[in-house]
Amino acid sequence: MTDRLSRAVAAALGVRPHLLVRPRADLPPTLTEPSDAVVVGGGPAGVSAAVVLAERGMRVTLLEASDHLGGRVAAWPHRLPDGTTQWVEHGFHAFFRQYYTLRAILRRVDPELGFLRTLPSYPVTSRQWPEEDFAGLPPAPPLSLFALLVRSPSVRLADLRRMDGAAALPLLRYDPVETYRELDGRTARELLDATRLPDRARAVLFEVFARSFFNAEDDLSAAELVAMFHFYFLGNPEGLTIDAPVEDHATCLWRPLARYLEDRGATVATGTAATTLAPEPDGRWRVETGDAARYTARHLVLATDVPGLATLLAGSPEATAAAPRLARQVAAQRPAAPYAVTRLWLDRDVSPDRAVFTGVTREATLDSITCYHRLERQSAEWASGTGGSVVELHSYATDATDPAQATARMRAELGALWPETADVRAVHVDARMGGLAPGFPPGGWAQRPAVLTDARGVRLAGDWLRLPFCAGLMERAALSGVLAANDVLAEERVSAEPVRGVPQRSVTVRGRR
Repeated sequence: MTDRLSRAVAAALGVRPHLLVRPRADLPPTLTEPSDAVVVGGGPAGVSAAVVLAERGMRVTLLEASDHLGGRVAAWPHRLPDGTTQWVEHGFHAFFRQYYTLRAILRRVDPELGFLRTLPSYPVTSRQWPEEDFAGLPPAPPLSLFALLVRSPSVRLADLRRMDGAAALPLLRYDPVETYRELDGRTARELLDATRLPDRARAVLFEVFARSFFNAEDDLSAAELVAMFHFYFLGNPEGLTIDAPVEDHATCLWRPLARYLEDRGATVATGTAATTLAPEPDGRWRVETGDAARYTARHLVLATDVPGLATLLAGSPEATAAAPRLARQVAAQRPAAPYAVTRLWLDRDVSPDRAVFTGVTREATLDSITCYHRLERQSAEWASGTGGSVVELHSYATDATDPAQATARMRAELGALWPETADVRAVHVDARMGGLAPGFPPGGWAQRPAVLTDARGVRLAGDWLRLPFCAGLMERAALSGVLAANDVLAEERVSAEPVRGVPQRSVTVRGRR
């Protein structure tokens, strides 16, 4: 009854899924004349664009530089010393239920999303305070917020009285224009400092939250923090429930989506790096690759990360001459600090009360812990056969100089948080660092490119873009890909793919503009 009441109150206040892009009934659902597109980049953004275009009858070529699809959500095989093969990834990814666009794409290959499992708990742990779990809250605001204030030991009424209410108000008043105009020049740390939040509340509720976007508080725009607080909490009609895949990402996501594309006539070329872009005299675009192949198409969707696109444009003087604004915007972007991911195959299990996923606060390096042997099938099989466990340590934004240093730090911090792991032996370690997550620095919003570029026929897709709708992480990537595809369809006079999302303004500001 509480869940039903929570959703009813939220819906009455407008906190419900909104149809953001409505297909036009006066346009055909598929192409009436042949057309083609090249999509460069096979992560969630590029695959989403390719799926929508291929379904509408477009001849699609999807080029991916690595030998597998998925981008930062990819998975690849890793051989252990015992000869078994395990699939490893760039880190745990939560598939929140307000990821409407991403889930719509995934339903193409699994209509019931049967590969996802709901995690029963979502605790945050630290050395300073008892572990706090966010499971069991009403699913939607404002009752979820009220329940948090009543239940959480991190938020006590006496502490809240000492807060600066005026400074905290922007956290409750997201507006897609005013928030960026007023707050993009400030850091997330400056905004949180000004609120005078109780130390425990700040650590457990906001520091964990802010770092999960792969940006440290000093490097994250305050406007971006407010937007994500709206998307994940105050404007989210689906609640904080976390779903996660029970198979590796290659098995449940990318191989099925590749087959889906190929069944619709698309060409999926992995291990094929685009090296040069150039406009053709007839208005088409030419893409050349490292293996000397050449592709031409009327439409071009660039769905790469920032460093990849910068490198591609650097080798494409004709393209930068045709799109000087795009070249300037890309040159102004910077990736976030590196992230570190270490997967440990341990010789014994951790305590049985440890959650599948645990957020960590107030550690120098460690941000989250995932017990993969309690989530993914292949890790569970390895643990069952050996009596061990498979634990992943993740640092979202680290100053470590190499994977070995990051691993040593995170293992020491894990031992302090989970004492049973202090003397456990690692049968095998897979450690890596990545530097491709997008940065959202203060003052960066105005310089961030959008889906449309100043070159006709060229669209962008990726989680680093400035989008017209509020979304985060994987949903931001998938949404950008669908919006890029929709612009192609608009040019071809074909009806758009529908897009749903959270309300685009907080209840407290709705109707003011």
